[in-house]
Amino acid sequence: MKKYFCLILTFVSISCLAQTQIFPQRMVTFKNPAGLSAPKGYSHSAVIDMGKSKMIILSGQVALNENGDLIGKGDILKQTEQVFANIKRIIEDAGGNMNNVVKLTYYLKDVSKIQQVRDVRDKYINTKMPPASTLVEVSNLFRDDILIEIEATAVIAKK
Repeated sequence: MKKYFCLILTFVSISCLAQTQIFPQRMVTFKNPAGLSAPKGYSHSAVIDMGKSKMIILSGQVALNENGDLIGKGDILKQTEQVFANIKRIIEDAGGNMNNVVKLTYYLKDVSKIQQVRDVRDKYINTKMPPASTLVEVSNLFRDDILIEIEATAVIAKK
């Protein structure tokens, strides 16, 4: 009996390993929508097929326009506006809208600016049912002139 149990366990383990290596390649598409700066070494989003819906995981977005120029140097309001415009563009490219955002993660160099960030955010999200969120104050981002970076996750029902 132990011999058969070990044999079955081995086949199940091999099967799971094979699915782990193959399964994501069929289910995940990496995208870089038009209208965003060209990423260097990453994708702007990963689209995961979940059957009746798809999950969109966004890389952290910063205040760069499609040419890679910083919008709003030294201005948290302008930078946050550009970040949310980038997030919206990615979500819409995936066939959704900002109501599909389920999670936001903020990386902010000065947490005392959170109300200004929220004022911009509230133009983009459903404030009656806001997405889950996390705020982290950081000492620096990948460039000194970047004041904020926001990651997002959205779930979009298939039609």
